[in-house]
Amino acid sequence: MINTPQIEQNWLNNPTSLPCNLPQWGLILVEGADAASFLQNQLTNSVLGLARILPGHIAKGSAATRLIGYCSPKGRLLASAWLGLFPSSEDAEDRFALFISKDIAASTAKRLSMFVLRSRVKVIDVSADWTVSGLYGSEEQIVDFKFDPSAIALRMPDVYTNNRSVARLLLATPVDKQSSAHDSNDKLEAWNELEVLSAIPRIVQATQEQFVPQMINFESVAGVDFKKGCYPGQEIVARSQYRGAIKRRLQIAHLLINTPNEELAVPGAELFHSNDPSQPAGMVVLSSRTPENGERIDLQIECKLEALEIGEIHLGSTEGPVLKIDLLPYPLLEI
Repeated sequence: MINTPQIEQNWLNNPTSLPCNLPQWGLILVEGADAASFLQNQLTNSVLGLARILPGHIAKGSAATRLIGYCSPKGRLLASAWLGLFPSSEDAEDRFALFISKDIAASTAKRLSMFVLRSRVKVIDVSADWTVSGLYGSEEQIVDFKFDPSAIALRMPDVYTNNRSVARLLLATPVDKQSSAHDSNDKLEAWNELEVLSAIPRIVQATQEQFVPQMINFESVAGVDFKKGCYPGQEIVARSQYRGAIKRRLQIAHLLINTPNEELAVPGAELFHSNDPSQPAGMVVLSSRTPENGERIDLQIECKLEALEIGEIHLGSTEGPVLKIDLLPYPLLEI
């Protein structure tokens, strides 16, 4: 049964007018004359035809931003990222930016570099040299926000929650430039909550190689282009789509606990079904403590579809907290 409780979200009435630092996000730059063709052969989504967005401007919409996955040869996601094309100047070579989980940025850049061979491409993890921050609020606040002209900015999909649409902006600014971002636990908590509620997954170190893209709805949030050419794991991803073999999906859920303890719900934590305690029924993908409610945690989970039909899903073990399943904010593509 789908549970759709109303959440007190007073924090949405007080959006930040300045971006907050996002310590969990990193940045990879892929640049050079062959950068587009190189990435086209590596990622689940097409990168060809992306609009070139100069620093100081915002990349937005499918013409300028793409959600991408990077798979192993077995079709399991090694990484996910938000991608934009940000040349340093109008006449400069292509420079693609991948906003990615910081804990996998270095390993992902290293793996991509292994396949450069003779291509005119450089793959660089610049997470230590650029500050990644996030801004959320109304459409007007995002559009009117003035940021450093050296920064690159990417508009993420809006999150619709409690009858309102919340806009989100990812920013990356060189550390030697003046950044308007600040450290704010409250705003970081709110940003993380919006990311969870978006139901758009982000791969972190604990969930690498755990999911075929469709297991976490990647095709339903436009992270896979089934018409593009080959990439690592492409045959397995395509087979999963056209043979209808996916029996696991990403869901939105929440749990209530007696004491604030986010360690219970970290990405990679296993889920168990009350009728089958012998093996995991799924895994936590992302989680966030609900702002202004220390006893509630919202989660993205991946789990067996049959586990949703009857019984209860528990976190950690069959003795762990019970998860309540909430509505997804988008329809799933039929497989």
